[in-house]
Formats: sequence, C-alpha cells, structure tokens
Amino acid sequence: MLLGLHKHRENLGNLLQLQLAPLRGRGRLRLWMGVGMALVAALTMVGRLSPVILGGWLALALAFSLWSYGAIRALPLGDPKFSGLNQARLCNRHALYSAALWSTPFWLHGWTPPVDHVLSMWTIALLMMLVLAMVAHSLPLACAAFILPVSLTASLALVRADAPQLAAVALVAGFLLCAFCIRFAQTHIRIRRAEETLREKSETVSLLLREFEETSADWLWETDNARRLVHVSPRLAHALGASAEALEGVPLMQALSGDAWESGQFPKALHDIAEKMKRRESFSNLIVPVSIDGKPRWWELSASPRLDERGKFLGFRGVGSDVTEQHATAEQIARMARFDNLTGLPNRLSLNEDLAKALKQAIAAKSRCAMLMIDLDRFKAVNDTLGHPMGDKLLAQVAARLKALMGRGMTCGRLGGDEFAVVLHNIASPQEAEALGEQIIEAISRPYVVDNHQLFVGASIGFAIGPQDGATVETLTRNADLALYKSKDKGGNRVAAYVASLHAQAEERRVMEQELRGALERNEFELHYQPVVTADAGVLNGFEALLRWNNKNLGKVSPGRFIPLAEDARLIGPIGEWVLRTACREAMRWPSNLKVAINVSAEQLTDPNFAAVVVSALGQSGLPPQRLEIEVTESVFLRDGGGAAQLLNQLIGLGIRLSLDDFGTGYSALGYLRKTQFSTIKVDRSFVVAAAQGSTESIAIIRAVVALADSLGMSTTAEGAENEAEVQTLRDLGCSNIQGYYYGRPMPAADVLGLFRAPPEQIIAAA
Repeated sequence: MLLGLHKHRENLGNLLQLQLAPLRGRGRLRLWMGVGMALVAALTMVGRLSPVILGGWLALALAFSLWSYGAIRALPLGDPKFSGLNQARLCNRHALYSAALWSTPFWLHGWTPPVDHVLSMWTIALLMMLVLAMVAHSLPLACAAFILPVSLTASLALVRADAPQLAAVALVAGFLLCAFCIRFAQTHIRIRRAEETLREKSETVSLLLREFEETSADWLWETDNARRLVHVSPRLAHALGASAEALEGVPLMQALSGDAWESGQFPKALHDIAEKMKRRESFSNLIVPVSIDGKPRWWELSASPRLDERGKFLGFRGVGSDVTEQHATAEQIARMARFDNLTGLPNRLSLNEDLAKALKQAIAAKSRCAMLMIDLDRFKAVNDTLGHPMGDKLLAQVAARLKALMGRGMTCGRLGGDEFAVVLHNIASPQEAEALGEQIIEAISRPYVVDNHQLFVGASIGFAIGPQDGATVETLTRNADLALYKSKDKGGNRVAAYVASLHAQAEERRVMEQELRGALERNEFELHYQPVVTADAGVLNGFEALLRWNNKNLGKVSPGRFIPLAEDARLIGPIGEWVLRTACREAMRWPSNLKVAINVSAEQLTDPNFAAVVVSALGQSGLPPQRLEIEVTESVFLRDGGGAAQLLNQLIGLGIRLSLDDFGTGYSALGYLRKTQFSTIKVDRSFVVAAAQGSTESIAIIRAVVALADSLGMSTTAEGAENEAEVQTLRDLGCSNIQGYYYGRPMPAADVLGLFRAPPEQIIAAA
C-alpha cells in the first residue's frame, strides 16, 4: 500500500512539473505586471484616499511583487529531477496572497464604496486575471486561487455600490475565466504528454538506430529527391568499398552497379528498384546483384519514401544487408531440390517439369515426345554382396554413360534407387525412342570396374509416346512404367513399348492382388504333393509340397502368376507360414521314412521370426526335424548381407534338411555351398531335357554337379523328368533322386494317403 501511495505521489509530481514548465522564464513578466498594475491602481485612487492608506497599500503591493518574483524565480520549474508537488503548492499560496492583496482596494473607501471606484478596480483586476490566464493557464488551481476571490470581492463591492447587474457580470466573468484556465490546462497537459511520448520514442529510435549501426550486419542508407546517397554511414561505406565522403552525392544506382554504370547494362533486379524509386514506391526485401570492386555480391534492400510535414518528397530511407552467403546457400538448396546428389543428374521433379514442357510442345506442334523408364538389372546383387558404397559408385558410372548418350532434345535423370528416365523432345517416330533404348542397354551392359571389382549389370527399359500414349505427365509416366514392367516380365535386358493391353494386365494384377489378400481367410489354398523317388530303385523318398490356389472369381491360378505377386505385395509371409504348418501336419500322416520338402522364398528369410515359426510348426505337428526339407534358391543369398545364410544355419542346427533349388540357373557360385551345409542340390529341368537330347554342355554340367555333391556329401535331385529317356539319362549320370511327371504329378493330400493304403508294390508302381 505504501509502495502504491509513493507511486501515486511520483506520478502526481511528474504531472505538476508538466504544468509548471510554461512558467519558466516568465518571472519578469509577472513582476512588471504586478508593479505596473499597482501603480495604475494607485493613480486612479490619488485624491480620493488618504495618502497614508494609499501609500501603505502601494508599498505593500510593490514589496509583495518583488518578494513573490524572488521566491518563484528560485524554483526549478519544470525540472523532472525534482518533484513538482511543493513547487505547485508555493505557486498556489502566492496566488492566494496576491488575491488578498488585490481584493483590498475595493474596500479602501469603506463598506459602501462608490460604483466608479469599484468599476475602476474591477477593470484593473480583470486585466490582471486575463494576463494571469494567458501566462499561468497551465496551473488552473493557482489561477482559480486568484480569480475567484477577486471576482467574489468585486461582485460583493458592486452589490454594496448598488450595481447588482454588474456584480453578476463580474461573477460570471470570473467563473468563465476559471473554466477557461481548467480547460486550457487539460489541453496543455495532453499536448505536453504527447510531446514527451514523442520525444521518448525519438530517443528510443535514435538509440536503436545507433545500436543497429554498431552491432548489426545490416546498414542504413538514405537518398535525396534525386536518388543520390546522403548521410552515408561508415558501415554502408565499408560495404561499398569506398569512403563515406567519396560516396556522398553519388547516385544509388551507380554505387550498386559498379562498372556496369558506364554501359548501362544493369541486371533486371536493379532496373526494378530504379523503377520503384522513380515512381516513389516503397519496396521490401528485394534481392539485387551488386558489383563491389569488380566482385559480384548479393544485397537485400528495403526502403520507403521520405516526406516532410507538408507532404513534399525528400528522398528514400532504407536498410540493406549483404546476403551473398545466404543466396549461395539458397541456390544450392534449390539445386539439391532439382538434381540428384549422387549422380548430378536431374531428379524426378526436374524430369517431370521437362516432360511437361515436351508434352506442351508436342501438342502445340502436333509432333511426338517420349518418356523412357530405365531399371537396372542385377544391381541389387551388387548392393547386397559388395555394399551400398560400391553400389553408389556403380550408379555414378551408369549415370555418366547415360549422360554421354544424350543429344539435343534429350534429358536423362535419376528417379531414385536404380531407376533412371529419359525425356525425348520432338521425335520423328516411336522407332527413334526404341533405338535409343537399345543404345542405352548396350552402353549400360558393358562391364564396369569399381575399386578393382569387375561388375556387370543390365537394363530393362519401357517407353511411352506422348501425347498418343498420354497427354499428361502422370499418364505418360504411368504408361511408361507399365511398359517397363512388361520388359522385366520378359526377362529384362530389353526395350518394351507401351500398348493399351498393358492396362488390362495391370488391372488383372490389381484384381488378383485384391483376391489374394483374402485367400487365406476364405480357405482357397491347397497343397499338392509331387513324389520324389530314388534314381536307382525308384523307391518313394518323399514329396515336395506345391501350393495351389483356386479362387471363386479367377478360377485356378498358376503359381507362376500369384507367387511373384504375393512376394511383391508382402503377402508371402503369412501364406508361407500356412504352407509350412499345413505340410508338417499332413506329413505326420505319412510313413515315418518319408520327407516333405517346402519351398521358402527369399522374402520369408528376411523375417527374423522365421526360425521361430518353423520350430512352432514342428512342435504343433510333432514332425521330426529330419523329415522336413527347406528348399531355397540361390537368390536368397543376395539379400541382407549374409543374414539368410545365418538363418539357414540355425535351421540346419535344429536337424532340418536344406536343399538348393534350381542350381546353375541363377547366380551359381561355390561360395554358397561353402557357407551353408546343404543336404541336397536340385538340378533344373532345363538341363535334364537338354541332356536327354544329347547336349554335351548340359551333360557336363549335370556330371559336374553330381561330382560336386558327392564330394561334399550331398545328394542330387533332378527335376522335371517326364519320360523314360530322361529318367535313364539321369540314372546314367549318377543322380541320387528324380522328380517329375514320369513318377507322378502333384496330387492332393487325400490322394497321397490313398497311396499308402495300397500294397507296397503298388506304391512303388504308382510312384
């Protein structure tokens, strides 16, 4: 509470100082007014009053004027360092003393003064009131302390002089003067407060500007109405590489343009600023190129026109900063947004923009453009076996070869991963795009040397012609992508053109995937089992479980169609688990000497829980691990940098048999056989058919595989034997087991059980 009272007194003191300030320097005026009015009053009373009374009053009036002048002159009027409360009180007291002094002459003639005397005294007093109202109007309380008592005394004297009407006039005049003083004082205080606020803001702005100039990296600049630099700051002079004196009066455009000033060949941004200044328009955050000592820099400028109080244009005042580093960073970011960091080629965004431009030109000129989609073959093998850094270096070399093939009207870029694309402007025919595709495949397929490794990759290419295959970027890109799928479906390393039927194939694939997602819940899958027999005696050795899908809408779907789709759609995991559990459960109904072989995709082996699923399937079914054989292809070793081999070794540790399927058809390498302890190597049907037809190469391959398996303690199983000649050839070449239509087609589980209910000799014959 005390703190609040102190704050109130402080605010009141500051307010009174604003009221006292106009009195500073007006002490002599008050002195001469007091002395002069006293002499005039005395002259009007000479001859009417006793000289003693008149002289006494005059002496008192003169003495009071001198004393009041000296007392108020010593006060620090309007000084904000002192409280105005005591000073205002002193002024109010002196006003009351003066009122008492000037009320006295009205009664020097007695209790009933003559009217002419009262009127003369009131005239003099009224003149003093007017002067006081003009001089001390900022102190309404002091004015009222003088005006009201004197006016009341004059009114009373006029009443006693039998002039009541004049008394009323005197009283009203006094009150009007008081009201004027109060109103004028309020206006004065508002004006003074506004002036103080403006002064404080001006000081704050000046302080901020000084601090800005001293600490900021920016600088202030100013021009006259002819757009010449004025008041050049040291910071601006330093930025322009000259002295402030040399820059004073130099046209702004000349200072910014450097050597270009003489030729008049300014950058567009400087032209824009010159036009805005010519039209006297404000501008903000404009990025302009400037030349400082012959070196290019980038500045950011903002400015507004300066006007005087009459609205006359004085020039411009603004702020500037050097943003060269920020501009370079922004350009780099913009380039990164449009170009691939690894290869330096345009990215997807840039290619889409270029394709849009090519389509627009083709539509306008009624010509053609093309979009080629390129996907590298066997690149993933490089990444997975040699690592991503090696793959990145290979991609850079591929990009260089691709760029070297580009001619006029061609743009190549990288879409991401191992996907590239080429946009062709204004081509004569689709054959031109196909020919370029063949050149690209030939160039990309040549061997690469990366860190002393010789690497080989190929390319699959699909292309679409615009605008006939698509009049928008999205449509043409999608159709080129469909053509690329067509190329890869045919084995890759070829060029495929878009045809309308690809949409039907894509729609068929979409419908198939949709049906496949609900196939497990609808119990649409079934396992068929194909016998595997010994080559020498033809004795049943086990079965390979083969998945079949019978959909109510699609009918019977070939595994060659839905298995790759299940892998792409990430559905192979749950489907493969169903196959594993079902095969183990049904194998428990067979004789204990028969094995069941199950195909496992590379996608399944990327699941860290796969081993646990296998253990769970064996545990729930009761099937001994030795009766389960897991078949994998060589492609599984190209994933996860050795993780698949580690997982397979865990399964072998459980006693599960492992078979290497399609050996010799893919990425065959003896390292796979060294890393993982396979129990069986399966020979692909293509070698079986060729060997039966007398192909020396296939015969040599099968002999080599058999010899390799024997030396490593493995058995061999030949697939796809369909006739007696093929079976006999395989027996002669030393294969351990044979599988194929000759011994039996894949059959449902019920038919397998029917074999076991027959006599043993019939089982052998049936097999």
